Amino acid sequence: MAETNGNEREKATARGETGPWDNALDLMREWDPVWAEKSVRMAANPWTRGVLPRKTIELISVALNACCTNPEAARHHIRAALDAGATRDEISLAIQAASIPALHSCSLGAPILLEEAKTAGVRHPESGKMVATPVCDRLKAIGQWNAAWDPFLDLDPEWTEHFVAMGVALITSGVMAAKEVEFLSIALDASSTHMYTPGTRRHIRAALSLGATVEEIMEVLKLCVAQGIHACNLGLPILAEELEKRKRGPICRDVAGK
Repeated sequence: MAETNGNEREKATARGETGPWDNALDLMREWDPVWAEKSVRMAANPWTRGVLPRKTIELISVALNACCTNPEAARHHIRAALDAGATRDEISLAIQAASIPALHSCSLGAPILLEEAKTAGVRHPESGKMVATPVCDRLKAIGQWNAAWDPFLDLDPEWTEHFVAMGVALITSGVMAAKEVEFLSIALDASSTHMYTPGTRRHIRAALSLGATVEEIMEVLKLCVAQGIHACNLGLPILAEELEKRKRGPICRDVAGK
């Protein structure tokens, strides 16, 4: 019977009926079946509504979980993306895109650094230094420059040029459609581990200009919420293991890893 239930669960997972849940759903259904079913209905909704293609859903989920460095969740969605027909380059781009939100450490810190340096009367050595920044200049010329980048461009123009060039390369690679790249960016900026308001607004505006619908963008935001289920995928098996160790008694716990 257990094997039959396992096979049925695997089929349901393949159909997207359990969303981001993995084998931990079996534990949740045993311990709290009412909440388990409510969580499945919520989390699986983006997979079952059909607003976004399954491949797009999985690529967004790959990016979300790579960004928060959850290896098992990233593996779960990489496998699902491959099953949905995603190519190596598409999945790689989703992972590469997950590295970009780290820039917001500078979006947060650079303006503060400039303000505090001014207050302290400290002048930074790069001020007024002429450095070639052709990629940054090109973005300014075509109206794609983000004024939030000005503080770290001022502080370190050479490094900023390198970072912006890295980001532009993903957008212009042609691996994914521009609208799909914006979906990745919306998800990463709106995710519960990031919640970067300026970036979320900028990428929603860009997605709408590229023809995205309100319904599609809402599905992207719902995927950010569904990602929360990976807390259960991570924690429930650990809880089950620790409970099992305690059943064996203190001697077994010592031998098994304390």
